[in-house]
Amino acid sequence: MSIAQLTPADKAQVISEALPYIQRFWDKTVVIKYGGNAMTDPVLKAAFARDVVLLKLVGLNPVVVHGGGPQIEDLLKRVGKKGEFIQGMRVTDAETMELVEMVLGGQVNKEIVNLINQAGGKAVGVTGKDGSFIRAKKLMMANKDVPGDLIDIGQVGQITKIDPSLIAFLDSGDFIPVIAPIGVGEQGETYNINADVVAGKLAEVLKAEKLVLLTNTPGVLDQNGNLLTGLTPKKIDELVADGTLSGGMLPKIASALDAANSGVKAVHIIDGRVEHALLLEIMTDQGVGTLIKSS
Repeated sequence: MSIAQLTPADKAQVISEALPYIQRFWDKTVVIKYGGNAMTDPVLKAAFARDVVLLKLVGLNPVVVHGGGPQIEDLLKRVGKKGEFIQGMRVTDAETMELVEMVLGGQVNKEIVNLINQAGGKAVGVTGKDGSFIRAKKLMMANKDVPGDLIDIGQVGQITKIDPSLIAFLDSGDFIPVIAPIGVGEQGETYNINADVVAGKLAEVLKAEKLVLLTNTPGVLDQNGNLLTGLTPKKIDELVADGTLSGGMLPKIASALDAANSGVKAVHIIDGRVEHALLLEIMTDQGVGTLIKSS
């Protein structure tokens, strides 16, 4: 049944059932990692923007951190470059970094800001370079195949500090922050940072009530394709060891677990291909993904 087929009484009941969630999460911060199909499908993009605006209007403080993998890949192909990933992280040379910053800080960020504003919100787009609020240093990645060996993946950053004052200032003016995952080094270097990592660390620093990561799967799946939830650190280690978790899911899971262990009350990996997945996760009992627990 579609929403259009609901009677006015049914619609009133749906709204009424959201009341306890609105009360519980009033003035609480929710950090949302926006990525996957939800960023490319026009219907899903519009639904996401409306969901974020609604969360703001009913008293929550949504903070959006976005990726932009498909858009980056499109631009790399147009200029004749091939994207390369190691353990789920994009290898970023100087030329790629310029393109990444152009896509994330310009094209994608401003499109999301415009979508939210068109839906009636007040969004402001920033990168971690604005106010130097995401400080970073060069990330040297541990080689999982050679213990003690480090891999240089270019201008990829590791977060050293996040200054929450810029986000607090925007929130005080009822703005919705939309953040591109780009950091700045001590000497002004530009760093590409995995968006899941930025979202997780930001949720920790902001003491968020929830961290929600939108992805292109129903959540974390076992090797038979079954949805897993209530994951603990021990179970996650087992899933990495047997190869169930790999590639782009690795930084997502690591960020989720770090956030859960650092005081974020609930961390969810949800299916961004489901229309209004954000509202289903936050405002109803109908979970649409994987819950990560600290223990």
